[in-house]
Amino acid sequence: MAKAIQEELIRYLSGGQFVSGQWLGEQLGVSRAAISNHIASLVDMGLDIYSVTGKGYKLSEPLTLLDENNIQRKLLELGQKNKVEVHNIIDSTNSYLLRRLPNQNHNLQVCLAEYQNSGRGRRGRKWISPFGSHIYMSMYWFLEQGMAAAMGLSVVSALAVSDAIKDLYQIDVQLKWPNDIYFDGVKLAGILIDLEGQALEPCHCVIGIGLNINMPQKSAEQVDQPWTDLQEVINKSITNSEDKKVDFIDRDELAATLITKLSLRLQQHQSEGLATMVNEWAKHDFYFNKPVKLITGTREKKGICRGINSQGALLLEVEGKISPVYGGEVSLRGE
Repeated sequence: MAKAIQEELIRYLSGGQFVSGQWLGEQLGVSRAAISNHIASLVDMGLDIYSVTGKGYKLSEPLTLLDENNIQRKLLELGQKNKVEVHNIIDSTNSYLLRRLPNQNHNLQVCLAEYQNSGRGRRGRKWISPFGSHIYMSMYWFLEQGMAAAMGLSVVSALAVSDAIKDLYQIDVQLKWPNDIYFDGVKLAGILIDLEGQALEPCHCVIGIGLNINMPQKSAEQVDQPWTDLQEVINKSITNSEDKKVDFIDRDELAATLITKLSLRLQQHQSEGLATMVNEWAKHDFYFNKPVKLITGTREKKGICRGINSQGALLLEVEGKISPVYGGEVSLRGE
């Protein structure tokens, strides 16, 4: 019930005009006190709402929500037929698709959300998900060859994010093994891959992508690592003084392009493996040929990053010997 009321409140407020609490209560069949409580919950989600006595509630600026039909239309124009669902409020886009296993997902099906109240990063970290500010997206991918075929999917997904940003904004990003996208050395996007199935049987894969678009200040204060967002990246990349700064990023267009690039990369990986992508990764590899330290629990190993191999493993050189590192609960840091 609370979710339904909150979604209706968002719809009423999205135009950026004042809406009275009494009128909202009448429309939704609840008291003004209840409206006040729900507004407070929306503020906690990252929406910038303020109130003025005698006028009501207002968003600081109009809110452009993701449009499922528009995204689907743009995908058809790009030659894709992915099934797409857009949710306003959800626990996690990855969790949603995982709950639908094994028979309720179509291959390359996508879930997008405006807000995740239980968004997840790698190693159980919380993914800060302010409402309507970023892209939170998950795609289902069936692995007929089993879990062994999942090797390198974080590399494939990171390249797809790079493809989309390059295609739309002519910007080159940096990739950090195993699952981060950087710009100027700070995090722009992250990838989370969930697998379900048996090692030697066909299995299910859900690929989650969180891409920062326009980070609200209050949400930024909750992020515990250096970050950037696409709005800032694009404006930093403007070199011609006559070019105007970008105030609006079309998230529908970005979502459709990202879905397209990820679909194409997954199909490339299925038919060719990762070997054809290794050189592409090297061009964007943030730590390539740099001193790094590999952190596993309380242990650290120092060496030189030599890129990745054709299985998507990190190649770490220690005392002249290069060894592959195959993901898991591992963090890569600059030395």
